[in-house]
Amino acid sequence: MIENLKNLITQTDKIKLFVGVGNVLKSDDGIGVYISNGIKESRSIQKLTVEVSIENYLGKINSINSDVLVLVDCVEFGKQPGYYEMLPAEKVKDFTFNTHNISLKRISELFKMPVYILGIQPESIEFGEEISEIVMETAHKILNIINQ
Repeated sequence: MIENLKNLITQTDKIKLFVGVGNVLKSDDGIGVYISNGIKESRSIQKLTVEVSIENYLGKINSINSDVLVLVDCVEFGKQPGYYEMLPAEKVKDFTFNTHNISLKRISELFKMPVYILGIQPESIEFGEEISEIVMETAHKILNIINQ
């Protein structure tokens, strides 16, 4: 799980676009947005925050000259809160949270570059703006890897 992200980050010859997806009004579902807002852009790392309307950004994402797209979102893995994994989009089960209009797997088929899902297991997606402590700890680990 952590190795996939570290391996991607060390590929400095590839431009990585991290896209933060989620609803900041539903607790841990806002973690993708939190992470994308915390990414420091560089020559090989770009970011875009789309919140719940990724379908409105298809053209913009495809127009950014990136080699790899990483969609960052909370994902129900059925694991402990804070668990995270980065998988190729085609290996992610077809799921849709109530806060998304379309599943990430389906939307990934509309992009011209390879797509990965960096998913974080939520503790709660109830209404509220507070991200749980365990999910926030995971966000900081992820940001440390990306911003190294």
